[in-house]
Amino acid sequence: MPPSTITITVPATTANLGPGFDCLGAALTLYNRFQFSVLPDGAPGSLIVEATGAEADRVTTDQSNLAYRAFASLYESLGLPIPAVRLAIALEVPLARGLGSSATAIVGGLLAANALASDPLSQEAVMDRAIALEGHPDNVVPALIGGCRLSAANRDGTWSICEIPWHGSITPVLAVPNFELSTAEARRVLPQTYSRADAIFNMAHLGLLLKALETGQADWLQNALQDRIHQPYRQSLIQGYEAVQEVAIAQGAYGLVISGAGPTLLAFAPAERAASVAEGMAIAWKEIGVEAQTLILKLDRAGAKVQ
Repeated sequence: MPPSTITITVPATTANLGPGFDCLGAALTLYNRFQFSVLPDGAPGSLIVEATGAEADRVTTDQSNLAYRAFASLYESLGLPIPAVRLAIALEVPLARGLGSSATAIVGGLLAANALASDPLSQEAVMDRAIALEGHPDNVVPALIGGCRLSAANRDGTWSICEIPWHGSITPVLAVPNFELSTAEARRVLPQTYSRADAIFNMAHLGLLLKALETGQADWLQNALQDRIHQPYRQSLIQGYEAVQEVAIAQGAYGLVISGAGPTLLAFAPAERAASVAEGMAIAWKEIGVEAQTLILKLDRAGAKVQ
């Protein structure tokens, strides 16, 4: 008999990591939790949403809630009636900041529906549906299965998912500013075409990045984080980008990139320099009137958990 209550804990993610645009992402030790409880006396499809934590007042509480939409979409695809549910959301991942908050909702809703429907779908099938809902794999794949993951489309429309080893000496340091940048806005500034030189540049630097993450070799990592596909165009949307980057590197970071679509900035730092890098990034933003929360995190290797 399927459970009547299920809790899904989903990690935040950081995507792109410089040259890995729309194909590379990593799960981080920061989490959103989604608890779905079936209401046996409720009308089919009815919904109660409760949210706590950071920015909880901004969570939609009707059927447009993204976690619920993902939940309902799986039931609909199975031809099953959508049960009445109470959805309790506990938020740690900042909204619209480039840390995969939408991916946590999609993965949380799909896994909850799958569990409450007695697990008709495999993890791979859940992943395929998550990618279809999100539109690209870079956030939802590591949110679901953890680690750092490279995703490549196969000829038949399926996906090859490759785990990227992450050296223990590399610490993710994030600075989350008090302003937002929507993914749609961040995509609007990107060009429709790129030169051959830029494509070759990114292919070379993505290959170098994969080896740098695996080995922790500092000079490789410093060079590998360069990108010509998205970051040069998005930097202008992020107030203070250059100042924060300059300070992060001066404080010992290997380099700095835009996390996802931004505006959160991600520095890669040696563990012993992480606190200084975080402090410097916050100060650099504060000097131009921007308050920023800093987070020194680790790679989450487990992915989403079903309880």
